[in-house]
Amino acid sequence: MSDVDAVVYDANEVVTVEENGELGVYEDAAVAVVDGEVARIGSSGPVTREFPPENAANAVDADGKAVIPGFVDPHTHALFAGDRSDEFEAKLRGKTYQEILAEGGGILRTVRATRNAGDDELLSNLLDHLDTMLAHGTTTVEVKSGYGLDTETELRMLDVVDRADDRHPVDVVPTFMGAHAVPEGRETEEYVTEVVEEQIPAVADQGVAEFCDVFCEEGVFDVPQSRRVLVTAAEQGMTPKVHAEELAHIGGTQLAADVGAASADHLLHSTEEDVDALVEAGVSPVLLPGTAFGLGADYADARTFLDAGAPVATATDFNPNCYSQSMGFAASLACVEMGMTPAEALVAATKNAARAVDVEDGTGTLLEGTPGDLAVLDAPTYVHVPYNFGVNAVETVVKGGEVVADGGDVVESREVVDRA
Repeated sequence: MSDVDAVVYDANEVVTVEENGELGVYEDAAVAVVDGEVARIGSSGPVTREFPPENAANAVDADGKAVIPGFVDPHTHALFAGDRSDEFEAKLRGKTYQEILAEGGGILRTVRATRNAGDDELLSNLLDHLDTMLAHGTTTVEVKSGYGLDTETELRMLDVVDRADDRHPVDVVPTFMGAHAVPEGRETEEYVTEVVEEQIPAVADQGVAEFCDVFCEEGVFDVPQSRRVLVTAAEQGMTPKVHAEELAHIGGTQLAADVGAASADHLLHSTEEDVDALVEAGVSPVLLPGTAFGLGADYADARTFLDAGAPVATATDFNPNCYSQSMGFAASLACVEMGMTPAEALVAATKNAARAVDVEDGTGTLLEGTPGDLAVLDAPTYVHVPYNFGVNAVETVVKGGEVVADGGDVVESREVVDRA
């Protein structure tokens, strides 16, 4: 038998996400991880007799605690420089997102700071954010570019994302988003042409980005412009994603269905017809309750998507305008503000979230034969993730059989986990 990486034993419950999207709950249970994959799940007695904890490289006593799959965060803008906390105050005084953007704030302010930052500063910033995410139970995360808005900085950002993936225990999925905003002093059509004719070919040659996203929104990129970006990127080997119907309904959801996007994200203003189009096209809806919370906006209608059979995913949308790295907080909002059950929220933050970033190796399920990525909660049941809001319910994080976070701190040094 191969060496045993980890045994998590005597758990009050171990929760898996089954192939049909239902939860499997094992009581008084254990998990054994061998060669990075889940080898056995079941009652603690039989599992620990087959895989004695004392023989494992990592033994975790989970007495009285719940074990869940590691979270997958499928939508973040976690790579940036600068601070926009003052804009939070401005919004509380009544300024809208669009007004702040028109005054040179918002995305364009972060673009200026990111362009001026060196690669080492950007990498350090991202690694710090990944540390926080990992301590909160996230083991896989999507990170977009999009604060460069020129070829040089977009390529720099994607290179930093790639370096962070090599350096950090969290698996990082890279997305190109040159069409995030229109740079200062540029006309929209002119900039779209630059994205299509200059940025996308350069990004394709670099070979880092797996996806291409676009902010299809009123006052940013309309549907024809967004389609042009996504079709070109798809021809260059990047899978489309769409920021759709966040601030208004302009047709971004239908665009996502038309181009076969991996996901359509935000969807605050999607219609029932939009929902049907996504389901028929097999596009994952990614709902971002933290964004609505931060904007003081209405929340997406999760129940309509769920009732239609859509594989609803949730994400943090972590960025300078939505400053939360916690998938647990997103789960709380999903339950309280979008009417999801704790079980639906857990599936949305794990299996369905992995689907939204085309991770198809069983990540987010904790089933036998899948990656040994899990979180041990300082709580008796998974329901405590959304129930005990405002705190981090995660005590220990295991990634591929290695204990990588414990007690809110990242265990492994970045040098030790360097995969370069």
